Order: sequence, then structure tokens, then C-alpha cells
Amino acid sequence: ARRSLASPVVSGVLCPCGSPHGSAVESGSSGGGGGGGGSTGSSGRSLCEASEQDRRLRALFQKLDVNRDGALCIHDLAVGLGRLGLHRTELDLRKIVKAGDKDLDGQLDFEEFVHYLQDHEKKLRLVFKSLDKKNDGRIDAQEIVQSLRDLGVKISEQQAEKILKSMDKNGTMTIDWNEWRDYHLLHPVENIPEIILYWKHSTIFDVGENLTVPDEFTVEERQTGMWWRHLVAGGGAGAVSRTCTAPLDRLKVLMQVHASRSNNMCIIGGFTQMIREGGPRSLWRGNGINVLKIAPESAIKFMAYEQIKRFIGTDQEMLRIHERLLAGSLAGAIAQSSIYPMEVLKTRMALRKTGQYSGMLDCAKNILAKEGMAAFYKGYIPNMLGIIPYAGIDLAVYETLKNTWLQRYAVNSADPGVFVLLACGTISSTCGQLASYPLALVRTRMQAQASVEGAPEVTMRGLFKHILKTEGAFGLYRGLAPNFMKVIPAVSISYVVYENLKMTLGVDSR
Repeated sequence: ARRSLASPVVSGVLCPCGSPHGSAVESGSSGGGGGGGGSTGSSGRSLCEASEQDRRLRALFQKLDVNRDGALCIHDLAVGLGRLGLHRTELDLRKIVKAGDKDLDGQLDFEEFVHYLQDHEKKLRLVFKSLDKKNDGRIDAQEIVQSLRDLGVKISEQQAEKILKSMDKNGTMTIDWNEWRDYHLLHPVENIPEIILYWKHSTIFDVGENLTVPDEFTVEERQTGMWWRHLVAGGGAGAVSRTCTAPLDRLKVLMQVHASRSNNMCIIGGFTQMIREGGPRSLWRGNGINVLKIAPESAIKFMAYEQIKRFIGTDQEMLRIHERLLAGSLAGAIAQSSIYPMEVLKTRMALRKTGQYSGMLDCAKNILAKEGMAAFYKGYIPNMLGIIPYAGIDLAVYETLKNTWLQRYAVNSADPGVFVLLACGTISSTCGQLASYPLALVRTRMQAQASVEGAPEVTMRGLFKHILKTEGAFGLYRGLAPNFMKVIPAVSISYVVYENLKMTLGVDSR
């Protein structure tokens, strides 16, 4: 009953035709058949409908402009929408103003208000089409369940019916385009479509290991080209994050390679040793190549992921969890195979002594001349094997935490807030690293070993046996402390930089 008050004013404000396939002007301009008379009639209808649309918009604007100053502030929207039976939280109202406020004066004039509504309706139409899997112009409970399942969120049909009831005005237990639009028109687009936008994972969090499953992008992000901006923002965030935590990363590599029972390297001792040997700048050895490999690895992984999705041949826009893991792991293997020589270079540069190499190219030339091309793929097998436990556990833990939060705490919004997002990312990344760490350690030791003529080639199996025999199981976790120490700052820094770069690149922050 509370929503019915809004119906005469809000219903049909932008699209009196009631169709999700076009606005009033679009339907007018495409409605003419063959012949000049039809075209003239269509043009006349378009002008008439445009005039009617403008009148409706002005009427709605005036109803919301409580203090009659020609602009809508948060207070105006709260009071005006309340009178229309549309009760929104202050956070929702702030999002509406922020989304439409082009001149950044904290309020919406009539032009900004119209632009916001038109832009908003386009987004709503895209979302409605993506949810309407039967293509019958209606959304039912089963379609909501399926859509959420495709995003990795499991809900019961009873929970889906609750979502339906909040929008269903005529009691049919289905939502048509008008009901969908009326409910969301002056409400930030949340619920189902927003889950995927709020819960970005791999593009936001960079802990130095690019083994996570790539994020899904919505129909809207693909059509507007926002996907590449997300990737660029993620790459920039990764570069800053890795640079800030590079000293801990180099210490981890040194401990993985040199620490043993006889050489028990501690964190403070390790930093002291690095500074004494090469000065403060030596703390960042290997960081240059570590940052450089972000761009090619991310680009190759994203392209491979999209191709593998097509090869899987799913009809769904969003893959299920097991399909995401399969596609993501294969894409990760392709990307890692492509840039693996850079991984070996990064390890060698991190371990080099002062004056050993003049730079990355000099290091690469030395390796090629003394050890041959095969040296650039040392440790390749344990690296590939490490992708499955890392990506699988990271994804599983993140999805479990996400689902738990959504089922228990997501009452009016799918927005988890910064703290929950950072906590979930940190926990899932930590679990993924813990599971794959022994393989990562063996990989690093194999990468670090310079080939000596006549010396036996070290194998993954042989190295595992040697470590277990001489150091025990604890030896497989050397360097774990600095690795975990960098997770929280890495996640936090990458998130903050990602959000700022998104704003700079013009990506909507929802």
C-alpha cells in the first residue's frame, strides 16, 4: 500500500510505453512503417510523447523540490520521496545525488535530475533483460534464484519470493518492466545486479601473487567499456601495492632460499643484512620486474579467460563457481606460461648481490649465456601445480564469506562496506597462500639455483625430499612470516589506490 502512492507520478515517467525494449522517444522513432505518411505520424507521436515526458518529469521534480529553490538536495529527496511513499535511507539518497551531480555542488538541478533518471533507466533496462531469462517480459522467483546462482550466491525459492514481494504491486508473484522500473527508478540499483559490482575481488586485491580467478563483468560494464578501466585501475593498484610491500617480499625470497636450521634468518636480522650489504635501496631489488609483469599477465589472463568461457559454451552470462575455477585456473596457467621468464628474472634480481648485474637486461643476458633458455623455466612445474590450490581455496573462501555476509547481514543493500570487503579479501588470500606455499617455496629455490656444469639437475620431487629430510615440514614454510605480514598492508593499499584510480578513470563508484 505504501508504494501505490508513488505509482501515478513515478510510473511511466520515462517510458510510458511500458516496454523494456525502448524509451518513449525510441518507440516513437521506430514505430513508423513504410511510406511518408507513417513517418510523419511517427514524428508527430514522438514530439507529443517527448512533450508529455517533459511535463511528467517537471511535475515529479516540483513535487520533490520541497523548498522550491530549483534544486534537489538530500533533504528535499528525503521529504519529497517520503510524501510519495518512497522511503529511502540517507545513504541511498547520497548515492542518487552523487550519481547525478555533474557540477559537484551537492544537489541536482532539473537537467541533472533528468540526466540521472534517463541514465538510470538504461541501466535498469539492461539489468531487467539479463534477469528475464525466459524472455517473456516478466521476472519470477526461479529466474531470481538462477541469476543469483550464476553469480555464486545460493538462496532458497522462499528468499527469492521475499525479494519479489517487495516489488510486486499486483500480487502476481512476478515482476513486469513497469513494477521493476517503479521500484528502482529513484533507488540506487542494488539487490541482484549490484552483488557482482560490490564484491569485486581479483581486480581489487593484489598481494603479489596474480593467481586469483579473474572477476566477472556485467553486461553493462562490457557494453560501456568499463571493464578495461577496472583492469587498468587494478593494475595501477597492484603496482603501488607491490612497491610499498617490496622490502617484505624480498625478505621472503631471501628466507625461502637461504634460511635453514643452521642459518636461522629472522625478520629484523634479514632487513639488517640487506641494508648492510646494499644500503636502503637494496630493499627494493626485484621490484621493477615484479611491477612490469602486472600488465602483460593481467591482459593475457583476461583474454584467455574470455576465450575459455566461450569454449566452455555456457549460455549464462555469468559462470557458475566450478566453471569459474576451471576457466580461471586455465587462464592463469596460460598467463603464467607466457610471462614465466619474468618470474625467474624477478627471483634472480631479488637475490643478486651489489654490482652483480647492471639491470634486468644484463641479468637476462647472463642467464641465457651461462645456463641456456631452459633456465628461464626453472620451477615451472611447481608453479603450475600451485595455481589450483591457490585459486581454488581463495575463490572458495571468498565466495563462502560473501554468501555468509549476504545471507545474514544484507538487509537493504548488497554493499558490504570497506571493512568487510578488506577482511574477506585478506582471509581468502591468506588461505590460498597457505595452501600453495610449499609449492611456491620449491619453485623459488629452483628458480634461484644457477646451473653449474656437471652438477645434477634439481627436480621438484628431489627438492621436496631434501627439505623434508634436512629441515622437516617446517622447512617448507620458510619466509611465511614476512609473506603474511605484507598481506594486510598490500590488500589495504591496493583497495585505496584502486578506488581512487576508478574515480580518475571515470568508473562509477557505487
